[in-house]
Parts: sequence; structure tokens; C-alpha cells
Amino acid sequence: MYVILVDDEKAMRDSAAQSLMLAGFEVQTYASAPEALNHLSAEFSGVLVTDIRMPHMDGLELMQQVLKLDRDLPVILISGHADIATAVHAIRDGAYDLLEKPFAAAQLVDSVKRALEKRRLTLENRTLKSELEDHKRIGPRIIGQAPSIIALRKMIARLARLETDILVCGETGTGKELVARSLHEQSLRRNRNYVAINCGAIPENLLETELFGHEAGAFNGAKTRRVGKFEHANGGTLFLDEIESMPLLTQAPLLRVLQERKIERLGSNHLIPLDIRVIAASKINLKDAAERLEFRQDLYYRLNVVTLEVPPLRARREDIPLLFQHFVLIAAARCETEVPPLTTKSLHTLLGHDWPGNIRELRNIAERYVLLGEAYQFDMAALMNAEELPDGLSLANQVAYFEKALIEQALNRYNGNIKQVMEALDVPRKTLSDKMRKYGLERRHFRADLS
Repeated sequence: MYVILVDDEKAMRDSAAQSLMLAGFEVQTYASAPEALNHLSAEFSGVLVTDIRMPHMDGLELMQQVLKLDRDLPVILISGHADIATAVHAIRDGAYDLLEKPFAAAQLVDSVKRALEKRRLTLENRTLKSELEDHKRIGPRIIGQAPSIIALRKMIARLARLETDILVCGETGTGKELVARSLHEQSLRRNRNYVAINCGAIPENLLETELFGHEAGAFNGAKTRRVGKFEHANGGTLFLDEIESMPLLTQAPLLRVLQERKIERLGSNHLIPLDIRVIAASKINLKDAAERLEFRQDLYYRLNVVTLEVPPLRARREDIPLLFQHFVLIAAARCETEVPPLTTKSLHTLLGHDWPGNIRELRNIAERYVLLGEAYQFDMAALMNAEELPDGLSLANQVAYFEKALIEQALNRYNGNIKQVMEALDVPRKTLSDKMRKYGLERRHFRADLS
């Protein structure tokens, strides 16, 4: 909580500094603007408080120089000669606040507190966006700075170019498929197929034909040849998600394929050689499942050449703000809306949650925050509790908020062109006009040529 205070009058400077220090702020005072300017930069994490009337360089000129360094750095101006024109001019030019002498100490302290909170949020968002940019490189983005995630990214980079099969373990929603995609896209196979199959989502009687394919006439209904997932992934990567859900009867032929690197379509006697990497994922401990005879032990040991553990979100809480911001930015871009603010209270709510659904749950909350945050007055606790709605937010009201967001999105996209909005939303002109009137949406606010 750092404040730079500039005033050429020593008595005023000492009095204001004392008030701020008693409030718990760290204060550095200067008698002239040029002297203070030497200690300011875009990385400055505090607030500038400066008198306007000073020799050599006045406070307004100092403010202009500071805002050239960083347009978002809060500047609080102090003036003994303030009038409406000065105040309007100063605020318009970028001042955070303007205090007129004599002012109460509490007024100065309150203004500085609010400005510091704004600065903290600005720098935090800037850091988050910078970190997000760092991940816009090769492969999918495994975002985070927790030690476990940094170690996971390093291990992926090390293993990606090797040809070994890999077992990825982690709870539901932790991002196991993201790890598999990252392994593929950083590997020498990245220009070949990446094929994912959810072993728990395919009926048992269809799993073998899905994996290995079949010839025409192999069974009733097999009218044409079908290429299986293994063959389709030849030269690339096959991802077997929820491998623990694979029936025991199918595990035996899978083990044979992993050992021999050859498949045989159902109804065929011809072996097809495979150049393939297999990545399997499980949300349970496969060794324990094998000991309970719920999973083939020999298949477990064949898969368990290298194991990557994906940590749950509750074990990497320091990454929650960065991940939440990432998902909010994506949702806001998709909805063509502004990025909603994240208050300290909301951040504490996010950090205090256990996240049983892990990253998937966090992403859903972020999307809900963008779509319905305003309706809940950006109360994160209410948003996260599906059973708890804000006063008056019935189903009809929720639909209304969503409907308003869709119309705003279309108006933004087509610059207020009503005909194009009508066509995009497939609604008659009168219906659209009535709804725009209902939600207080005016065409002129979306016209680029009137802005």
C-alpha cells in the first residue's frame, strides 16, 4: 500500500503524509514534481497524490507525464483553487479524483484506499493476461503457476517426443484430455491424427468394432467396411479416456494390440501394422482396481510405463484466479460482451471453494458469471449456489437476462443494423422493437457511425 505524495508546501505535505501513515499506508513525499517523476514507472504499484499549484512543473503536467507512463495509474489531485472547470478538465484528462483544500483527513484516506484497490486490480489483471499470453504457444494451454503444474508441463515437454505409451491419472474434470492433446501437439506426430475415444460412453457390444473396425458382412448390419479408431489413428495418437470403464472382455484384445502393434478388423484374417502412440486416462487408481479384479493386471502394467498425475484444483488454489480469468475472457469474447469485474470478495469465494468438479466446474462458473453476473449483482456466492437465486430472479427473469444479452450481442455485431439483427435472430421487426424497448436498448448506442 504505497503512496507518492507531492506538495511544495512542507506543512501541507507533512500533514497529509501523517494522515496516510496513521491509516496504514507507506508514504514517500517529494517537494517537486520532477523529483517525484523520477520514482514513477508503469510498474509502480501505488497511487500518486499531488498538489496542482507548484512551481516549475504543476500537478496537471505531472499527471500528464505519469499517464504517458501508464494510462491506468491512479492520480489524485489536490487544489486550493479548484472550480468546476478545473475538476471537469482534470477528470476528463485522466485524474482518478480531485480534492479541494481544506479537506478532511478521512476524505483523503478514503480516496487513496479506493485508488489503491483499483490499482491492485489493474496490475493483477495485467499479470493474469500476461501469463495467459505466455501459454499461447505450441499445443493446448495447460495454465497455471502452481509447482505441480509447472512440473507437469516440464514432464509433458520431456515425454512428448518419446514414443512410449502414457497413463494419465486424475480426478474428473482436472484436464486429462488436455494433457493428452498437449503430448500429441508437442510430439513428432502432431501433423497426424489425434483420435479420442471415451471407453465409458460406448456400449459394450460396439466397443470392439469401434476400436478395431470390421469388414462388410462381419455381423448382421455390417453392410460396409468400417475403419476403427486404432487404424484411423495410425501414424498419430490414440487417446483412451476412462480406460477403467472398458469391459474386461475387451481388455484382452486391447492388451494384444498394445503388445504386437497390429490389429485385425472383425471378420478379417489380415493383420494391419500400426505406428501409433497410445495415451490412456483414468479417474481411479488402476492398480487398486486390478487388485480387486476389476481391471486386468497385465493391462495395467502394460499401460503403466510412464504415469502423469494431474492435480485436483483444490491442490493448486493459487491458479484459480488465472484460470477463472482465462475462462471469463473466452466467455466474454464468445458473447461479445465486456469482461465483468472480479472483486476481492468474489476472489475469496472462489479460493474458499473445494471444487469437486475441478477445472470443468470452474469453467462453468466463469461462463455463468459472464452471462448472469449482472443479474446476481456479481455476487459470486449466489452464482455458485444453484439453489440460491437473487430476489425476484424467477425463471422468466433469467430468460429475460439471457434474451437481452443475445439481442445486445446481435446489435453489437451488426452495428445497430435492425434488418440484419432481425435476420440473425429470426424475429419480426415489431417483436424486436418491443423487446428492445422492454430492455432499454437503443439502436443509436450500437451505431458505429454515431460513436
